[in-house]
Amino acid sequence: MKKSENKMTRKDFLTQSGMLGALVALSPLLAQASALPDKKIKVALIGCGSVSNMYLPHLSKSPHVALVSACDIIPARAQAQAEKYQIPNHYPSIEALLAGVPFDLLVNLTDMQVHGRLNKQALMAGKHVWSEKPLANSYKEGKELVELATKKGLRIWGAPAVVNSPQFAFMAKSILEGKIGKVAAAHAHYGHLGPTWSAFFYEQGGGSLPDLGVYNLATLTGLLGPAKSVVAMTNVITPTRKTDNKGEIKVIAEDNAMVLMEHASGALSHVQCGFNYFDPYGHEGEGQEKPTITLYGTKGNMHLIGYDWSPFGVDMATTENEKTVRFSTDTGTYVWEQGASVISASLATAQEPLITVAHALHVLEVIEAARTSQATGKRISLQSTFKYPIV
Repeated sequence: MKKSENKMTRKDFLTQSGMLGALVALSPLLAQASALPDKKIKVALIGCGSVSNMYLPHLSKSPHVALVSACDIIPARAQAQAEKYQIPNHYPSIEALLAGVPFDLLVNLTDMQVHGRLNKQALMAGKHVWSEKPLANSYKEGKELVELATKKGLRIWGAPAVVNSPQFAFMAKSILEGKIGKVAAAHAHYGHLGPTWSAFFYEQGGGSLPDLGVYNLATLTGLLGPAKSVVAMTNVITPTRKTDNKGEIKVIAEDNAMVLMEHASGALSHVQCGFNYFDPYGHEGEGQEKPTITLYGTKGNMHLIGYDWSPFGVDMATTENEKTVRFSTDTGTYVWEQGASVISASLATAQEPLITVAHALHVLEVIEAARTSQATGKRISLQSTFKYPIV
């Protein structure tokens, strides 16, 4: 995943994440969590591969987190991360983890194909869940997870955390204030030549949409509101891939995608993503200084500078000032890997985060609809929605 440095105070972190605002209506669960005497959420992390190298440094610095367990089906990886981050327990399976030392929140960083199954096991065992994207492998499965969590008085959330960035907030507020008029169209893109360290990206249930496109889909629906229908084309450009863990494999999941969304507002937006893009900035994205998301309205346009998971500015031109001006250049404390820390703070302080499971579920339905559109050649209507505006 992406590299970034964490140089934040907790006060800055909570302020940036929108958590020092007024209290909202709280569930009994959050109220109970806020009463914890040490204000710490006991966290167990499952999946000690590459992504954990970003999450664990962030979680380990949070005053609202007590890292109690690490888990991985490759036991040596769990042991190594436990030793590095002074986590007292490590386990070789989720069954052993759930039967082991008690914890409050499962942070799921495993292969995306097993997210749904592991998240269900955690909920059934009475644990809250933060899941890397996607939170399930189908909209139906995701909806069932949310229903299960509600039934058991638990919470589940899913990545990405793009709505937490100050650049997202600036763009969202500019749209609501009418700075660029009525938004008609938007475009977003994200791609590189594809990861090599694991085959799961290319196997059934993987793909460029849940790995890459998910960021842009979350940003555009977050800015423009829920989508009501989707038309898409997806395919495989590179039929075989060499991977570190399984050698050469046949590519099953899409490695090339174009998704067109119609939003309830009438705006049309487009996302392109894939594992076949030559990008001099590579998978890490360092040095990307060009727009990756653009919005056009009747009175102006806006361009997000940098990737939406690591933005650092917004260019805007309007009828009142036709010369493009760069705004929101302060990245604050936002980093893409902050999601589990934000959720831990939410549980500990009894304040709702900007990230919602309804939004994650909507994006999951968009991804599924895109694949259905490719398979059927039809426009696909969506069922899900989420609270809008976010900011």
